[in-house]
Amino acid sequence: MTGTTTPTNPNQALWEKGDFTQIAAAMRGSGEALVRSIGIKAGEKVLDLGCGDGTTALPAAALGANVLGVDIARNLVDAGNQRAKAAGLKNITFEQGDASQLTGVADHSFDAVVSIFGAMFAPRPMDVAKEMVRVTKSGGQIVMGNWIPGDPTLVAQILKISAAYSPPPPEGFISPVRWGVEADVRERFAAAGVADHAVTCARDTYVFDFAGPPKVFVAAFRDFYGPTMNAFATATADGKQVALQSELEALFEAQNTSKTEGRTTIPATFLRVTVRV
Repeated sequence: MTGTTTPTNPNQALWEKGDFTQIAAAMRGSGEALVRSIGIKAGEKVLDLGCGDGTTALPAAALGANVLGVDIARNLVDAGNQRAKAAGLKNITFEQGDASQLTGVADHSFDAVVSIFGAMFAPRPMDVAKEMVRVTKSGGQIVMGNWIPGDPTLVAQILKISAAYSPPPPEGFISPVRWGVEADVRERFAAAGVADHAVTCARDTYVFDFAGPPKVFVAAFRDFYGPTMNAFATATADGKQVALQSELEALFEAQNTSKTEGRTTIPATFLRVTVRV
């Protein structure tokens, strides 16, 4: 699948701009717990879409599944393959690809398709739903984790604050957090041929655990997370970078639940979507 992406996909530039591995390091524990809860079994074929450097793909492989991780960002694909090699996992491969056009992936070829905060950022969400359904075996499942618009917890607020400091999106832009709206989720999978009763949506919690104080965690988002990097670039040009920094630091401080000095633990609410194909 490598080389099948096109330069017109804006997500490639967005996610290759930073180094999401610096953020993903704070997501490992919750990623492992989420994979265990999905019920993945040894020998199953699993596709992880928008896999990053393997926060959920590696735990799935550790359970004995045969995993293909697909991400739009080449740097994250390389990092995932390096992590898999370091872990001695030979039942997992990372490749570059576009969740809205899975060129080279056969119909009905995976027992489970997983996308935790990944495919939600891909353009053309109707195509994303159709592709996920297309590559899932009959009797298989699709599991998505999607941030919820307007939610008061961490990531939804980061995206909201970042948007306020960024240029307006291009005409026709569909916000990725619409994947966190149940009605939109059901509409997209219905268009892909899935019966409404086969779609389940429930709120769940993901925990960020960062080995540093909130201000340092904000700095990681500022320096390595595409959406906040873009927001800071615009804010700096407008002379508003101090205001943006202060707003994010206040958010992280207020939501930090850690009782350990110098550590940041923040729970974030997301919409967990399960689709039976």
